Amino acid sequence: MDDSISSEYTRGLLEAIEHDPDITQASLARRLGVAVGTVNWHLKRLIAKGYIKAKRAERKKLRYIITPEGIALRAKLTVAYVESSMQLYRAVRSQARSAIKQAKAHGYDRVAIEGQGDIADVCRLTCIEMDIQPEMNASDGLPILHIEGSNIHLRNLGDLETTSIDDLRSGVNE
Repeated sequence: MDDSISSEYTRGLLEAIEHDPDITQASLARRLGVAVGTVNWHLKRLIAKGYIKAKRAERKKLRYIITPEGIALRAKLTVAYVESSMQLYRAVRSQARSAIKQAKAHGYDRVAIEGQGDIADVCRLTCIEMDIQPEMNASDGLPILHIEGSNIHLRNLGDLETTSIDDLRSGVNE
C-alpha cells in the first residue's frame, strides 16, 4: 500500500479514536471510506507498534486508547499533511500565476475558469491577486484556465506549453 495512503488512514484512525475511544470498526470504516477489513488491519498494525491499546469495554465492544507514542505519531502525521497541502497549494498557485501572466502578456484582463474544486478556487484567488477578472463562463476569444485533475491548461492563446502540477511537485521535492 502506498505510504501516503497508509499515513492518511493512520492519521484518520488516530484522530477518530481520539475523538471517540468507543468508536466501532464499522464506524471507522464508514468515516474513512474503506472496508472494515482495512480498518482492522490498520488497527492491528497500530496496536503491534504500540501506538494504540485496545481494551475490552463490553463483551463484544472494544475501547481504543491512544498511547503517548500514538499522540506523537498523530502530531507528526498532521504536520506532514499540512506541509504536503501547502506544497500542493504553492505548486497550483505557481502554475496559475504562470498561466495568468501569459494571458496578461497577450493583453487580456479577464480569463474564464473551467473546473471545480480547490484547484479552481486557488486559480480564482490568484486571478484576483493579479488584477485579472475571473469569469465563470467562457466567451468568444476569452482565454480559459481549464482545470483537469491536477493540471491547469491555458486555452485559446494558441499552442502554449502547459505543465502538470505533478511535474511541479517533483521539482519542489528535489
